Amino acid sequence: MKKIICGKVACNEAIARDIYKMQIQSPELGQAKPGQFVNLYLADKSMLLPRPISICDIEEGCMTLVYKVVGKGTKALSAYKEQDDIRVSTPLGNGYFIEGEELEHHTCDYRGKKVALVGGGIGVPPMVLLAKRLQEQGAEVTAVVGFPEEAFLIQELKGFCQSVHIATDRGTIGFHGNVLELIQEKEILAQEYFACGPKVMLRALSQWCQQQQLSCQVSLEERMGCGYGACVGCTCKIKVVTEAGVEIQQKGVCKHGPVFFGEEVAWDA
Repeated sequence: MKKIICGKVACNEAIARDIYKMQIQSPELGQAKPGQFVNLYLADKSMLLPRPISICDIEEGCMTLVYKVVGKGTKALSAYKEQDDIRVSTPLGNGYFIEGEELEHHTCDYRGKKVALVGGGIGVPPMVLLAKRLQEQGAEVTAVVGFPEEAFLIQELKGFCQSVHIATDRGTIGFHGNVLELIQEKEILAQEYFACGPKVMLRALSQWCQQQQLSCQVSLEERMGCGYGACVGCTCKIKVVTEAGVEIQQKGVCKHGPVFFGEEVAWDA
């Protein structure tokens, strides 16, 4: 059951320029699926809407979030100190399809399977929990992550991945270019791809995977308002099979996603 709980800030520190890692402790946190997110409720009452942040890691009553300071809300979030109280929702969204019920066109058996996790910028944090879960299921995990110029969470990814490849837009670290160019240049091949990051990156990767006839799951980063599907502020266009054929419908990313199979998304509609 979804609910809002009160947690305690265990740490909140800068790990790169404008990038912060916050850990929240609460015995009520429970478990989360990779790709899920939480809503953070700020103490400043002038900012009523919660801030949705993807889950980077979670274990034994401690949740790790990595976020970028981009506006007034996340700036206020960066000012939280150790031992401050903070209100947080239990995990929201569907998460990546890697466990549980088998889907018609997708199997969740990852034993011995080669998978590639592709993250861009602030889309990298959810790759950490995803890498951990896929490694636990016996997958051979490769990460391909891209940044404008400064990398973060590399050591965390190396703890769960056979290899981690880095691309930067300016060539300051690793490959000079974007993640798809890196995948093609280094011929980083996998049986299934998982991605989170800018829409232009997700679209390019999804279309490339479709050309290669490879499965690809993408986590969309549409700007959310309420995070519960009430405000319809984060809709995207999704292909839905109906009796009349394939229709394009508006779906709330927070309620129906944020994870979709790449071929489901109407990228150019």
